[in-house]
Amino acid sequence: MYRRILVPLDGSAAATLGLHEALGLAVEHGARLHLLHIVDNPPMRVEMSATTSPEELRANRHRHGKRLLDEAHRVAAAAGAPADTALREVARTRIADAIVEEALECGCDLIVMGTQRRRGMERLTFGNDTGRVARLSPVPVLLVREQAVAA
Repeated sequence: MYRRILVPLDGSAAATLGLHEALGLAVEHGARLHLLHIVDNPPMRVEMSATTSPEELRANRHRHGKRLLDEAHRVAAAAGAPADTALREVARTRIADAIVEEALECGCDLIVMGTQRRRGMERLTFGNDTGRVARLSPVPVLLVREQAVAA
């Protein structure tokens, strides 16, 4: 049913859950994973440290993304799922829009994303990318919800 599955990764626990769900689907359907990390590089950072140059911050973000993708690729290989990786940088584009664009450009027929459980104001200010992907994507989106931790 699925041939190419896009899995956006940001290093969060929710994204890891999404990866594991996508792995199961890839193995079951003989699909290929397209592992994506987006480096958000806004044109100006107000909170920049005086000791870190913008170029160094950008390089650090790229190294972090490459590490995430390399680890996810190793996990996919161990599970027997073929995968490729993509590191994409955006400056004036919303992350959600970049995810949808990547799915279209790469011929993905499913997007699998982890989503965190949030409430109240936190829900309004965070997690909008996941909802936006679900609303904008012309291909199906599977949202894997992070379970609430029992207190």
